[in-house]
Amino acid sequence: MILTIRPEHPEDVSAIREVIKMAFKTMPHSQHNEHLIVEALRKDDALTLSRVAEEQGKIIGYVAVSPVTLSNAEAGWYGIGPLAVSPHAQSKGVGSKLMQSVLNWLKENTKGCVLLGEPGYYSQFGFKAVEGLTFPGAPPEYFLSRSFTRYYPRARVTYHPGFYQNTAHGDANPA
Repeated sequence: MILTIRPEHPEDVSAIREVIKMAFKTMPHSQHNEHLIVEALRKDDALTLSRVAEEQGKIIGYVAVSPVTLSNAEAGWYGIGPLAVSPHAQSKGVGSKLMQSVLNWLKENTKGCVLLGEPGYYSQFGFKAVEGLTFPGAPPEYFLSRSFTRYYPRARVTYHPGFYQNTAHGDANPA
Protein backbone atom coordinates (compact mmCIF):
# COMPACT_ATOMS: atom_id res chain seq x y z
CA MET A 1 0.00 0.00 0.00
CA ILE A 2 1.44 3.35 -1.05
CA LEU A 3 -0.16 5.87 1.23
CA THR A 4 0.01 9.64 1.09
CA ILE A 5 -0.95 11.78 4.08
CA ARG A 6 -1.75 15.35 3.06
CA PRO A 7 -3.88 18.37 4.01
CA GLU A 8 -7.46 18.29 2.76
CA HIS A 9 -8.24 20.19 -0.44
CA PRO A 10 -11.61 21.83 -1.24
CA GLU A 11 -12.37 19.11 -3.79
CA ASP A 12 -11.99 16.41 -1.06
CA VAL A 13 -15.05 17.44 0.95
CA SER A 14 -17.53 14.89 -0.45
CA ALA A 15 -15.01 12.03 -0.29
CA ILE A 16 -14.18 12.95 3.32
CA ARG A 17 -17.88 12.93 4.19
CA GLU A 18 -18.28 9.43 2.73
CA VAL A 19 -15.19 8.03 4.47
CA ILE A 20 -16.41 9.34 7.81
CA LYS A 21 -19.94 7.99 7.28
CA MET A 22 -18.64 4.55 6.26
CA ALA A 23 -16.11 4.37 9.11
CA PHE A 24 -18.70 5.11 11.80
CA LYS A 25 -21.68 3.35 10.21
CA THR A 26 -21.51 0.24 12.40
CA MET A 27 -19.89 1.77 15.49
CA PRO A 28 -22.21 1.19 18.44
CA HIS A 29 -20.98 4.27 20.36
CA SER A 30 -21.52 6.59 17.40
CA GLN A 31 -24.43 8.96 16.96
CA HIS A 32 -23.60 8.81 13.22
CA ASN A 33 -23.15 12.56 13.02
CA GLU A 34 -19.36 12.73 12.80
CA HIS A 35 -19.49 14.01 9.23
CA LEU A 36 -21.80 16.83 10.39
CA ILE A 37 -19.30 17.76 13.09
CA VAL A 38 -16.53 18.11 10.51
CA GLU A 39 -18.78 20.18 8.27
CA ALA A 40 -19.63 22.49 11.19
CA LEU A 41 -15.94 22.85 12.06
CA ARG A 42 -15.10 23.59 8.43
CA LYS A 43 -17.94 26.13 8.14
CA ASP A 44 -16.73 27.96 11.26
CA ASP A 45 -13.10 27.84 10.12
CA ALA A 46 -12.33 25.82 13.26
CA LEU A 47 -10.30 23.05 11.65
CA THR A 48 -6.76 23.61 12.85
CA LEU A 49 -5.65 20.53 10.92
CA SER A 50 -7.62 18.49 8.44
CA ARG A 51 -5.67 15.65 6.87
CA VAL A 52 -6.53 12.85 4.51
CA ALA A 53 -4.94 9.50 3.76
CA GLU A 54 -4.90 8.85 0.05
CA GLU A 55 -4.12 5.63 -1.79
CA GLN A 56 -3.89 5.65 -5.58
CA GLY A 57 -5.79 8.95 -5.75
CA LYS A 58 -8.63 7.75 -3.51
CA ILE A 59 -9.25 9.10 -0.01
CA ILE A 60 -9.38 6.23 2.48
CA GLY A 61 -8.84 8.04 5.78
CA TYR A 62 -9.34 11.32 7.56
CA VAL A 63 -8.43 13.10 10.79
CA ALA A 64 -9.42 16.49 12.21
CA VAL A 65 -7.87 18.67 14.90
CA SER A 66 -9.69 21.65 16.44
CA PRO A 67 -9.16 23.91 19.44
CA VAL A 68 -10.73 23.05 22.78
CA THR A 69 -11.52 25.37 25.67
CA LEU A 70 -10.28 24.63 29.18
CA SER A 71 -12.25 25.85 32.20
CA ASN A 72 -9.06 27.32 33.70
CA ALA A 73 -8.70 29.51 30.55
CA GLU A 74 -5.39 27.92 29.58
CA ALA A 75 -4.78 28.15 25.85
CA GLY A 76 -2.83 25.85 23.56
CA TRP A 77 -4.85 22.64 23.87
CA TYR A 78 -6.57 20.88 20.96
CA GLY A 79 -8.97 18.04 20.34
CA ILE A 80 -8.32 15.25 17.88
CA GLY A 81 -11.31 13.76 16.14
CA PRO A 82 -12.88 12.36 14.27
CA LEU A 83 -10.31 9.89 13.06
CA ALA A 84 -11.90 7.77 10.33
CA VAL A 85 -10.66 5.02 8.01
CA SER A 86 -12.69 3.32 5.29
CA PRO A 87 -13.72 -0.17 6.46
CA HIS A 88 -11.70 -1.92 3.73
CA ALA A 89 -8.52 -0.12 4.84
CA GLN A 90 -8.89 -0.57 8.61
CA SER A 91 -6.25 -2.52 10.55
CA LYS A 92 -3.63 -1.69 7.90
CA GLY A 93 -1.91 1.21 9.67
CA VAL A 94 -3.81 4.02 7.96
CA GLY A 95 -5.23 5.41 11.21
CA SER A 96 -1.81 5.19 12.88
CA LYS A 97 -0.19 7.15 10.06
CA LEU A 98 -2.88 9.83 10.21
CA MET A 99 -2.49 10.07 13.98
CA GLN A 100 1.30 10.31 13.78
CA SER A 101 0.96 13.05 11.17
CA VAL A 102 -1.15 15.26 13.42
CA LEU A 103 0.88 14.46 16.53
CA ASN A 104 4.06 15.60 14.80
CA TRP A 105 2.46 18.99 14.12
CA LEU A 106 0.87 19.23 17.56
CA LYS A 107 4.20 18.49 19.33
CA GLU A 108 5.77 21.48 17.62
CA ASN A 109 2.88 23.92 17.96
CA THR A 110 0.76 23.19 21.04
CA LYS A 111 0.83 22.36 24.74
CA GLY A 112 -1.26 19.23 24.41
CA CYS A 113 -4.26 17.45 23.00
CA VAL A 114 -7.28 15.43 24.06
CA LEU A 115 -9.57 12.86 22.49
CA LEU A 116 -12.35 10.50 23.34
CA GLY A 117 -11.39 6.98 22.38
CA GLU A 118 -10.34 3.45 23.16
CA PRO A 119 -7.47 3.50 25.69
CA GLY A 120 -6.02 0.24 24.34
CA TYR A 121 -5.54 1.81 20.91
CA TYR A 122 -4.57 5.38 21.78
CA SER A 123 -2.09 4.48 24.53
CA GLN A 124 0.37 3.49 21.78
CA PHE A 125 0.51 7.20 20.88
CA GLY A 126 1.17 8.32 24.46
CA PHE A 127 -2.42 9.12 25.42
CA LYS A 128 -3.69 8.43 28.91
CA ALA A 129 -6.56 9.29 31.22
CA VAL A 130 -5.43 12.08 33.55
CA GLU A 131 -7.10 12.84 36.84
CA GLY A 132 -8.22 16.45 36.94
CA LEU A 133 -8.51 16.93 33.17
CA THR A 134 -12.13 16.03 32.51
CA PHE A 135 -14.83 15.95 29.90
CA PRO A 136 -18.27 15.86 31.55
CA GLY A 137 -20.53 13.07 30.41
CA ALA A 138 -17.76 10.80 29.13
CA PRO A 139 -16.42 7.78 30.99
CA PRO A 140 -13.15 9.09 32.48
CA GLU A 141 -11.12 6.11 31.24
CA TYR A 142 -12.04 7.00 27.62
CA PHE A 143 -11.24 10.70 27.84
CA LEU A 144 -7.55 10.71 27.02
CA SER A 145 -4.89 13.37 26.80
CA ARG A 146 -1.30 13.88 25.86
CA SER A 147 0.87 16.75 27.05
CA PHE A 148 3.86 18.00 25.12
CA THR A 149 5.14 19.95 28.14
CA ARG A 150 4.86 17.18 30.79
CA TYR A 151 2.29 19.35 32.55
CA TYR A 152 -1.39 18.45 32.61
CA PRO A 153 -3.84 21.20 33.58
CA ARG A 154 -6.65 20.61 36.03
CA ALA A 155 -9.65 21.71 34.02
CA ARG A 156 -12.91 20.78 32.36
CA VAL A 157 -12.68 20.55 28.57
CA THR A 158 -15.26 21.94 26.15
CA TYR A 159 -15.17 21.21 22.43
CA HIS A 160 -16.17 23.56 19.61
CA PRO A 161 -19.99 24.06 19.38
CA GLY A 162 -20.04 21.93 16.21
CA PHE A 163 -19.57 18.86 18.40
CA TYR A 164 -22.75 19.61 20.30
CA GLN A 165 -25.14 19.95 17.38
CA ASN A 166 -27.25 17.16 16.01
CA THR A 167 -26.88 15.02 19.12
CA ALA A 168 -29.78 13.38 20.86
CA HIS A 169 -29.42 15.25 24.17
CA GLY A 170 -27.12 18.13 23.33
CA ASP A 171 -24.18 16.08 24.61
CA ALA A 172 -20.85 16.51 22.91
CA ASN A 173 -19.70 13.82 20.53
CA PRO A 174 -15.96 14.36 20.22
CA ALA A 175 -15.68 11.60 17.66
